[in-house]
Amino acid sequence: MDSISTDGSVSRRTVLATGGGVALAASTLAACGGGDGTTPSGPSSSQSAMAGAGGGAGRVLAKVSDVPVGGAVSATDAQGKPLIVSQPSAGSVVAFSAICTHMGCTVAPDGKILRCPCHGSTYDPATGTNTGGPAPRPLSKVTVSVKDGNVVEG
Repeated sequence: MDSISTDGSVSRRTVLATGGGVALAASTLAACGGGDGTTPSGPSSSQSAMAGAGGGAGRVLAKVSDVPVGGAVSATDAQGKPLIVSQPSAGSVVAFSAICTHMGCTVAPDGKILRCPCHGSTYDPATGTNTGGPAPRPLSKVTVSVKDGNVVEG
């Protein structure tokens, strides 16, 4: 028997033939899954406190004052999906899905750009347009508005 020796150990060939593909697939999925802890995708503690028990339209995503002009912050929608909230100019806010259009990793603010940690795609925080890397499409726009100094869904 080639794959298992008489002492019960498994040969290198068997491990590579049967388990190697599984290990490779698992590591690939972890790298592109967005849940590998490489980027903060959840709301900040102040955003969590503002979220309340309700969901849907009108849910607070961030305080406008917490979103840098020309920059962005990470947030989550009512279903827990990661978002990017940007303030292209003072008082003007926009939001996008934080799911990279390449392989589905979670995009995060990185200075004046949005960056995917998995394969290096970059996006413009004001428009969601892909500006570099393998991403084939812009980030999906999310409807938001400003109410009482807060960025809210809907």
